[in-house]
Amino acid sequence: MSPDGAPAAALIHARGIEKSVAGRPILSHVDIDVASGEIVTLIGPNGAGKSTLLRILLRLVAPDRGELWHRPALRVGYMPQRLALDELLPLTVSRFLALGNGGRRADLSAALAEVGAAGVAAAPVQAISGGELQRVLLARALLCDPQLLVLDEPVQGVDLLGQQELFGLIVAIRNRRRCGVLMVSHDLHLVMAATDRVVCLNHHVCCTGHPEAVSRHPAYLALFGPQLGEGFALYTHHHDHVHDPAGHIVELPRGSEPPSAPDHPHG
Repeated sequence: MSPDGAPAAALIHARGIEKSVAGRPILSHVDIDVASGEIVTLIGPNGAGKSTLLRILLRLVAPDRGELWHRPALRVGYMPQRLALDELLPLTVSRFLALGNGGRRADLSAALAEVGAAGVAAAPVQAISGGELQRVLLARALLCDPQLLVLDEPVQGVDLLGQQELFGLIVAIRNRRRCGVLMVSHDLHLVMAATDRVVCLNHHVCCTGHPEAVSRHPAYLALFGPQLGEGFALYTHHHDHVHDPAGHIVELPRGSEPPSAPDHPHG
C-alpha cells in the first residue's frame, strides 16, 4: 500500500529529504514522486545535488533526514552517466550485457533489438559510437524488466540528432512497458520534450510541474536565464494526455490542455 499522500501508482515517494556533506548542505527538504507510466525529469545546474538525490532515491546513500518509500519488491533498471572500461579489455557488447545478470542470450538479443542496437552485439564495447554505447547501457537497464527506469544523463556524449532519437526511444519504451522513468539532466531543451513532469533542483526544489509551466517559472528563469526559456519554444512538448491514478494514459480532447500541476517554490 502506498504511504499517505503518495499517488496510488507511486513507485517512489520521498518527503523532506535532507543531506549534508562535511557540514555543507547538499539537499534541503526535497519532495519527489515517480509513478508508473510517468516520465519525471530532474534538472538543475552542475552542483545542484542531482546525483546525491539520485543515490538517495536508489538507496545507495542514506539521507540525514526525510522519508523514502519504494513500492515493495520494486525492480529498478539503472543507466549510469558514464562507463569506464579498460581500453585493453577484450569485451564484446554481448559479453558486457551478460556480466553479472545471468541473462539468457535470447534476452540479451531482445534487449538490444528493443533499443535499436542489435547490429553491435558482436562489436567490442570500446569500438562503438557514443550513441550506440548509450543504447547498449539502456538495453542493460531493461534486462531486469524494470518497473522503474533510472537514467542518469542518458544522452551524454551524443550529437543533437542522436539525442532526439534517444529521447524518442525512451518515450516509446515507457509507452510499451508502462514503466516509470526518472531521468537526470542539466540540459533542458530536448529532455523537456520527452517528459511529463519536471523537478527543478538547486539544493531544494525550486519549482515543479508540466514542462511548459516550469520553463516560465521565475525560479527556473533565475537559474537558466530568459534566453533559455524563450528557446524552449523550439522543443515544446504538447501534452495531449494525462495519467489516471493507476498510471494509465487518458487522451485529452483535441485542443485542450491538462490541468497544471502546482509549482512549489521554496525560497
